[in-house]
Amino acid sequence: MTAQDAPRVHPTAIIDPTAETDSTVEIGPYCLVGPHCILHAGVRLYPHAMVLGWTELGEGCQVFPGAMLGGAPQDRKYKDEVTYLRVGPRTQIRECVTVHRASGDGEATIIGHDSMIMAYAHIGHNCHIGSNVTLANNAGISGHILIEDYANIGGYVGVHQYARIGTLAMIGGMSKVVRDIPPYALADGRPAQVIAVNSVGLRRAGISEPAQAALKEAYRIIYRSGLNLSHALARVREEVDQCLEVERLVDFLEEVFQGYGGRARDPRGRAT
Repeated sequence: MTAQDAPRVHPTAIIDPTAETDSTVEIGPYCLVGPHCILHAGVRLYPHAMVLGWTELGEGCQVFPGAMLGGAPQDRKYKDEVTYLRVGPRTQIRECVTVHRASGDGEATIIGHDSMIMAYAHIGHNCHIGSNVTLANNAGISGHILIEDYANIGGYVGVHQYARIGTLAMIGGMSKVVRDIPPYALADGRPAQVIAVNSVGLRRAGISEPAQAALKEAYRIIYRSGLNLSHALARVREEVDQCLEVERLVDFLEEVFQGYGGRARDPRGRAT
C-alpha cells in the first residue's frame, strides 16, 4: 500500500512497495517503512519513526518519534543474511529507541505483547523479550539476551550478552547485569546482586500468599544460608513447600551450571 492509497499515511512518509500495511495503520510525517515490513491493524508510527526492513509490528503497536526498528545487527558475524524483528501486539516503542534484527540466516529478534520500551533504550540482535516487560529509559540490552514476562528493568541498566532475566524480576536503575537474574527477584548494584524477593511485583501479579511465603523461604536459603548453590537448591527441594513458582526458581538456577560465568545461555558453557 502506498501513501496515495491510504489516507492515514502522511504524504511525506516513504513506504517501500514490498511493505504490507493494514488500512487502519497511521503513519506520520517523515516516517520510513522499509522492505518486507508488515504493519498490522491499528499500528501507529509517530513523526520521524523508522521501520527499516523485515520487521513485523503486531496489532496496536505504537512507535514514537525518532525510534529506529529493524536495523542491521551490530555483529561482526553478520553478512547481510535475511533476518527479522517481530514485535507483539500493543507494545509501545518510545522516543529514540533502537531495536535491531538478528544475525544468523532466518533468525529473529522478538518482543512480546503489551511491553513498554521507554525512550533511548536499546535492544540488540537475537534478543527475546517477553510480554508485559518494561524497559526504562536508556536501558542497554546486549545481544542474545532473554528477558521473561513481566520483568521490569530500571533506567540506565546495562545487561551482558547471553544473560537471562527471569519472570517478575526487577532490576534497580543503573545496575550492571553480568549474571542471570532469577525469577521473582529484586536485584541491584554493580554488578547486580539479588537483594530480596520482588514482593510488590508478586502482589501486583496476583501470586498467592502461600506461594509468596514459599518463595521468601527459598530465597532465604539460597542467598542467606551460606550454602553453595547446589546444596542450597537441594535444601529448597527438601524443606520448602513446593509450588509452581518455587519449581520455576529452582529450575532456572539449576540451568546456570550448564552455562558460563553465571549465564545459562552463554555458548562457552560446559553444555557445548
